[in-house]
Amino acid sequence: MARHAFRKFLPLFGRVLVERNAAETVTKGGITLPEKSQGKALQTTVVTVGWSSKGKRGEIQSVSMKTGDRVLLPEYRGTKVVLDDMDSFKKINNNSVYSTIG
Repeated sequence: MARHAFRKFLPLFGRVLVERNAAETVTKGGITLPEKSQGKALQTTVVTVGWSSKGKRGEIQSVSMKTGDRVLLPEYRGTKVVLDDMDSFKKINNNSVYSTIG
């Protein structure tokens, strides 16, 4: 899975590498959803994080997430990254994350 791919990739500064979770194809009631109505998976898992970044006044801002956290992302934010022929990764800025889940 992602464990081997991220060893080659270490984001710089306050950036985070996340892996998209698979979109739900079956509802809790057992109804199978067609591909068009599934939507994009906005819940992701943090694979690796950068060290830290500098704020506007020069202060050091540490990354607020750690590896394994589940986070909620905006739909059109981040840069798509392909590692080991898997395109389920995104590189995002630490400030772009909406929230952590659970």
